[in-house]
Amino acid sequence: MATTVAYPFSKINLGLHVLEKRADGYHNIETLFVPHPLCDILEITDAPGAQKDVQLFLYGLPVTGPLSSNICVIAYRLLSAHYKLSPVEIHLYKQIPPGSGLGGGSSDGAVCLQVLNKHFALGLRREELLSYALKMGSDVPFFVQQPPALPYFASGTGGVLEPFPLDLSPYRIELRFPPVFISTAEAYAAIKPNNHRVPLRDLLLQPVDKWKYTIGNDFEEYVFHKYPQTSQYKQALYEEGAVYASMTGSGSAFFGLFKI
Repeated sequence: MATTVAYPFSKINLGLHVLEKRADGYHNIETLFVPHPLCDILEITDAPGAQKDVQLFLYGLPVTGPLSSNICVIAYRLLSAHYKLSPVEIHLYKQIPPGSGLGGGSSDGAVCLQVLNKHFALGLRREELLSYALKMGSDVPFFVQQPPALPYFASGTGGVLEPFPLDLSPYRIELRFPPVFISTAEAYAAIKPNNHRVPLRDLLLQPVDKWKYTIGNDFEEYVFHKYPQTSQYKQALYEEGAVYASMTGSGSAFFGLFKI
């Protein structure tokens, strides 16, 4: 039986501006996706003779929701609607905490697409994979890239991506995990969009030691209000010497940039 293994990586958001709510109910944003080495482990194995076309087995950190709605299963279904795929088992070891804003679920879905493409020799080009990825979520396309992954400036609902020339090699990135789960949908429902401020792209061109005073994450206000204890994690990173600290995504993880 053939087996293919991959390591879905995580991301942090350097700045996250929610600009406006769209007519379709989604929001236009601007943010910088920066890859982080914290990863899950994904393995796909042939399952000849299996009664089900796809079976998902989860390990590691707990994941809520039925297995049938897991993004890896959705990735298989998207491809099997257009290609004849034989039965497989998907084994997913979760190390990226769900509900942390690190994009673990999105990365699992994107990497699962790429692994299935390789496993079944479908020959899908990157543009085709991106099209499937966008159907699974706005930030899923970011994870359709091969290591070494690069920072991408994201706009629209998060799926319009442009490589961004930012070198963070002089810094190490440390993560902190408050014991709370943040619902992305709930966070967006509480956000107050603001489209009248200095563009994030311009702010990112400033020296890193200025970011503390100019670059923010719009979801922090909501998270700090609902879970006041989370603000202590950001403050602690600064007390430990971080040059810049912020929440990532819609929460709840925080990161700090420390000079090496």
